[in-house]
This record gives sequence, C-alpha cells and structure tokens, in this order.
Amino acid sequence: MKRLVMKFGGTSVGSAERISRVAELVKRFAAPETVVVTSAMSGVTDRLVEIAERVAQGIEEEQIHEFIAYMREKHISVVQEVARQEEVEELRGEIERLLNELEKILIGISYVGELTPRSLDYVLSFGERLAAPLLSAALRRQGINSRWYTGYEAGIVTDSNFGKASPLMEITEERVRQVIEPRLKDSIPVVTGFIAGNKEGRITTLGRGGSDYTAAILGAVLDADEIWIWTDVDGILTTDPRLVKEARVIEVLSYIEAMELAYFGAKVLHPKTIEPAMEKGIPVRVRNTFNPNCEGTLIVSEQEKSSDIVKAISVMKDVALLNISGVGMIGLPGVASRVFTALAQQKVNILMISQGSSEANISIVVERADVERAVDALQEEFLGANIVKDVQYNEDVAIIAVVGAGMRGTRGVAARVFTAVANAGVNVLMIAQGSSEVNISFVVADEDAARAARALHQEFITKRPTP
Repeated sequence: MKRLVMKFGGTSVGSAERISRVAELVKRFAAPETVVVTSAMSGVTDRLVEIAERVAQGIEEEQIHEFIAYMREKHISVVQEVARQEEVEELRGEIERLLNELEKILIGISYVGELTPRSLDYVLSFGERLAAPLLSAALRRQGINSRWYTGYEAGIVTDSNFGKASPLMEITEERVRQVIEPRLKDSIPVVTGFIAGNKEGRITTLGRGGSDYTAAILGAVLDADEIWIWTDVDGILTTDPRLVKEARVIEVLSYIEAMELAYFGAKVLHPKTIEPAMEKGIPVRVRNTFNPNCEGTLIVSEQEKSSDIVKAISVMKDVALLNISGVGMIGLPGVASRVFTALAQQKVNILMISQGSSEANISIVVERADVERAVDALQEEFLGANIVKDVQYNEDVAIIAVVGAGMRGTRGVAARVFTAVANAGVNVLMIAQGSSEVNISFVVADEDAARAARALHQEFITKRPTP
C-alpha cells in the first residue's frame, strides 16, 4: 500500500492519552504516503452548538468567558503531554489564538442576537481547528514530520450551502493536489475533518459526521489505495448491539450495502462517505482505535463470494410518518411533484415514500425535527384546493431497513421478512423497496422497533454460522 488516508473520530482524540494513542497508531500503520483527518475532541461539537444557540438567545458575557475557560482547560491541559518540550509554549500560543478568535465571534453573535447558518459553521469549525494542532504535535513527538491544515487550506472548496455544504470537486481536486500531494513525500499532513470553505474562503461545514466525508474526498482526489475510518467499535455491525446482543462485525460489505446502512441510521459512517470512494473504486476500512489488531469491516465495490442474503438490520429512530390523503388526488398529474417541491422549499428531506395504486394517498417519512415544517408546507400547498382532504402525521415510529446484496434475485426474501415481523407481533405501517433489491425498508411503531430488529436478526443472521 503506497498511499493511505486515515480518519480519527472524536472519541479517539478525547484526551491526552487518546491523542498519544492515535499518534502511535499512525506511526504503526502509516503507508509511505499518508494523510490524517481528525474530528473535534469528544463532546466539543455538541458544546459549541449549545453555546452558539444560547448566545443568540441572549446570555451574560460572563457565561461566554466561562465557556472559553472550559475549552481552554480541555485543550491546553493536554499540550504538555502530547507535544515535544520545545514546542509546548508555541502550541499553547496557537490554542490561545484560536480561543480568542472563538470568544470574539461568540460576543459578536450576542450583540447581533442572531445565529445564521454561516455564523454557526464558523463557530463549529473551532472543534476541529483546536484538535488538529494537538494531533499534529503528537505526531512530531513520535518523530514524524507533520503540519496541520484546515479543510479549506488543504484544498477542499465547497458551495455556500452553510451547514450541509457539497464539495466543488473540480476546484478541490486541483487545489488538494497543489497543497497536500507535494507534502506527502516527507511528512504526514493532519487535516481538519468536517470543515471546508467556499470560493470566497468563508468557512463551511459538510454536515454532522462530515469528517468521514472529508477523508473520502481527500482519498478520492489523491487516489489513495485505501481509506481507513478509525472509530470506537470493531467495524460495522449486523445491527445495533443495544437492541440485539448477538450483533456481530461484518467482515466485508459492498459500497451499495454500506451506503444503504449509513443512510438508514448506522452511526459508524457518514452517509456521503462512500460516494467519492465508490467513484474511484477505493476500498474503505472501518477499524477500532481501541482494538487495532481487529481487521474491522472492509467496504469494496463487489464482494467476490458471499452466501449471505441479508448483511444487516438497521433501525432509524427520530423520524415521523406523514400521510397525505384525498380522492381529489386520483388521476391528477403532478401531485407527487408538488409534494416534493413544497417540502424541498422548506429544506425538508424525504427519507422514504410510498404511494398506493389507488393514488388516494401518499405516505412519506421525514426526520422528526422537520415534521412541523413539513405539515405546514403541505397544508399550505394543498388544503382548500379540493385535492388533499387531510395531512396526518405520527411521530412515534421507526424505520427498519433490511440490507443485503444477496437479496437480488433471491425469491421469497420479502415473505421471510414480513413473516418474521408478524410472528414477533409487530404491525407494519408502511413499506418501500427499490428496484435495486438491496434494501427492504418499512415503518413500525417506535415501541416495536427492537422486537422487529431481534426477529429479523434471528431469521437472517443469528441462524447462520459465524465466519
């Protein structure tokens, strides 16, 4: 392996001991040319979101000072333990400079009394910007030449969709190759995950969990041999172990299976991570920082041989089921288009959709946080037009996704799925299956999700022998 991109999550860099452990892992596993991507220290991003929202609502300036003191303790307290003695004061100064900048932006938000998406991205960027210099210093302490970069400094340029920015790949490819590639010969760059910048250099973020995405973008641009996502579990599991104690690590997944699992709630990977790797055919490996001898899960284009029909059962909570009904919808062209447009204008993402052949109702699933905006948008679009009679919603639901490329062309899989669920006493509220046959998704009551997951895991995974 000549070129490798390694990403480390927040739990991996949550303390001085863990930052030092990461540096040791990089030294142990680094390829001749390696890039490291880091998340913020554990819990920091959540605290940054919280303080930004509180500041916009109006808090005393003293509370901002208290928050900065917390951030100072969390980051400067580890400097002595991760940096070489001759670099301690310089690194402390770098952290202080960043904290002073953060304090100024928080005070500015408090004066304005408004938190825009652009301002929030700026605030959230400090988690990674404070972690990266610490990890870079820890690598130098291991004798590895290293320098840290923000995602934008490394070359990742995005659109201006603050909060969920998308990379402009043509510009990004040119800039990353100019900035990062020449430095791979004699150093290991540390790049902030999650954050980048638009064409004007304004800080943007790739969405929560976007550090994985950063690693995939860099891996694709640099034609890496592999991308490794280091996390706090042994790999991608067959289901949530909190729901099913028999959950086990999946050794190999295809890109399409991994994308489906990430989309439907598997927390190990950001949903967009696979796309850049898939376009270049780069394998992605998920490994455990705290159990580095475990090979983890390898994600590849196609698995050569597998008798597994179903690879995993995913459970996605915090969703809501909306039902749009009315006989006026029957035979009327463009109703679904109007539904999608109305929700898109309110930036509501549709997770699932199902429509009966009678055309008298359309069922959709959205994130629970979006349900009020979704209902308001649909009522404004349809009610009073004699098309839609009612828009109902249920927030106490969960999505169950049964994922496996082995379902393609295999007869009777759907029958086994719904027989197992029925035998567990679980009622299905909505069903959706794409023509790819890699995923059967359905909605159940939130209280029934665990029983459904256990029944399906028993039917398709627990019964088969452990590899």
